[in-house]
Amino acid sequence: MHRTLIKGLIVCLSATGWASLRGEDCDDRARQLVSKMTLEEKLSELHGIQDDSHFRYVPPLKRLGIPPFRIANGPAGVGPAGDVPQKPATAMPAPIALASTWDLELANKYGVVIGQESRDLDEDLLEAPDVNIARVPQNGRTFEAFGEDPFLASRMAVSEIQGIQNQGVIANVKHFAANNQESSRSRINAIIDERALEEIYFPAFENSVTEGHVASVMAAYNKVNGVYCCENTFLLKDVLKKDWNFKGFVTSDFGAVHSTVHSALAGLDLEMPTGKYFGTNLQFAVETGHVPISIIDDKLVRRFSIMMRFGLFDHMEKPRPIPARKDGLVARMIAENGMVLLKNDRNELPLIPDRIRQIAIIGPYAVRAMSGGGGSSHVVPLYTVAPVDGIRQRLGSRSKIEFDDGQDVSRAQSLARISDVAVVMVGDADTEGRDHSLTLDGNQDALIMAIAAANPNTIVVLKTGSAIFMPWLDHVAAVLEAWYPGEEDGNALAAVLFGEINPSGRLPITFPRNLTDLPANTKSQYPGMNGAANYLEGVFVGYRSYDAKGIQPLFPFGYGLSYTTFSCKNLAITPETLAANIHSGESVGLDLKVSNTGKRFGETVVQVYVGFPSAREIPQPPEQLKGFSKVALDAGQSRNVRIHLDMRSFAYWNTDAHEWSILPGDYKIMVGFSSRDIQLQKVVCFK
Repeated sequence: MHRTLIKGLIVCLSATGWASLRGEDCDDRARQLVSKMTLEEKLSELHGIQDDSHFRYVPPLKRLGIPPFRIANGPAGVGPAGDVPQKPATAMPAPIALASTWDLELANKYGVVIGQESRDLDEDLLEAPDVNIARVPQNGRTFEAFGEDPFLASRMAVSEIQGIQNQGVIANVKHFAANNQESSRSRINAIIDERALEEIYFPAFENSVTEGHVASVMAAYNKVNGVYCCENTFLLKDVLKKDWNFKGFVTSDFGAVHSTVHSALAGLDLEMPTGKYFGTNLQFAVETGHVPISIIDDKLVRRFSIMMRFGLFDHMEKPRPIPARKDGLVARMIAENGMVLLKNDRNELPLIPDRIRQIAIIGPYAVRAMSGGGGSSHVVPLYTVAPVDGIRQRLGSRSKIEFDDGQDVSRAQSLARISDVAVVMVGDADTEGRDHSLTLDGNQDALIMAIAAANPNTIVVLKTGSAIFMPWLDHVAAVLEAWYPGEEDGNALAAVLFGEINPSGRLPITFPRNLTDLPANTKSQYPGMNGAANYLEGVFVGYRSYDAKGIQPLFPFGYGLSYTTFSCKNLAITPETLAANIHSGESVGLDLKVSNTGKRFGETVVQVYVGFPSAREIPQPPEQLKGFSKVALDAGQSRNVRIHLDMRSFAYWNTDAHEWSILPGDYKIMVGFSSRDIQLQKVVCFK
């Protein structure tokens, strides 16, 4: 199997700071260390321990100077670690909100904050990012990852990993692979064809390894094509360690191991949280010759060498206070940039304080800050800003602010009727461990309809972890998707509602109109039958399916409105003809002019989609995202934008040759502001 491999150096952190020592130096030192260990000592370092004082913890070995190894969860900030009670940290916006920024600099800042706070709290490995594709929007952990597109997820992941690891903390990309639903997650068998694995479900992991140089990977709970991920030789050994040349170590998801010998031989390096299979069972397997000692040594060398590169043997930092306000400002900036304006009839937004005598703030998600989703990614926030408080700070004493939690619909409707504007905040509380409906629970849909009937100036703010249905959409003036904004909820939301921030978020996931519109819309596909989820949609995931079937979504992938307007023109492509050779090293350059045609500063996302030549034996979606650029422009300003597409942008996975290939033919280059808003189009020919 051939894949493009990007090799690079990982620096060693010495006692005096970052040094340019090659990884090979750490490998040699780790091998020497392992050679001094007894079998019992080796096995004690291959799994975590759990007791009254320890969890998410691999014990030290003082005789040889091996330090303890501490692990924290972390897709949305430093989450559960080994501490009871859990230590507070900055509750960042949900990763799906980060993906909605389409901003790689913000992804890096996100990583810097959560990486540095991990170090502040004395954690060595942060279980982040989650890069599983949003195959079904019902997945309870959709909020933890970057949406439905493998290219967008890849770019966000690489930037975040670099931010984390530049703080001297080991990132842990997860969950490898195809952990795309919570229903029966610990036993479901994901049946996926080779092409879909390579084109949809692998790229974010591959790029995390080859470009992000992620130091660790977490193996998932589920099975892939009949084999549990933690004992899946194809995934862990053939693809990850051989084809992608991964030099780091593989951890298990907690309780995801099902065997001793199979897992050890397949490439699992660390069992968490305990040694159910990698303790006495593994000792017996070694002593009886079922697992060679060389396999044990490789697992230890992998982890110890990584720990040495990150300074965990030589440069132990002491815990220190988290700079709460400083990190909170970053969280706020990301929340503001991740909010997606979905509807804005009559320019209802931004709100103008001088025109508001009384504003009604209504709904269950106006009560307190929505700091994040549930499960192992939950962060105990250092502080929170409630929505009403953020709005009150913007309005001051100029306007009367009335609040109602919406439990009594009639009372809330009466309040809306006498107000100039009604802002209804609704949402969900998605969590690890269960999937969810796409319908808002309780009386929330009825509440919105009642408020809209009472006040034509009704604005709906959504705080959801995924796509939802909107039966009330035609009856409200504006809709703002805020996702889970994190601890700065109130400030970020008020900044967007009142125009201090011009919304620039774009959807990383398609919002469907009906369940039957979903790519995985049969029981066999989701949640599965007889223990198996059949990925019959193949590569037609998310917008790829909607576009291929001509289905109009509620809101398309890449969509988002602004308080200003943009245009793009003058698309030029160089070269326009290339050889159909994946190994040529060439790239295609796109140049275009982007203009802010409105009356205020704003940011937009220029999106590049490629339409491949399609054949019966190799069906292709009408378009696939292959490039994007976030552009900031003052009113009336124009800027030239250049985007490069490498050869992988035009490649498909050839299942006959088991490698990336480029078919000769014409490829459509489409540039626009969403998957359904294509402004410019040209053709590149591969011969």
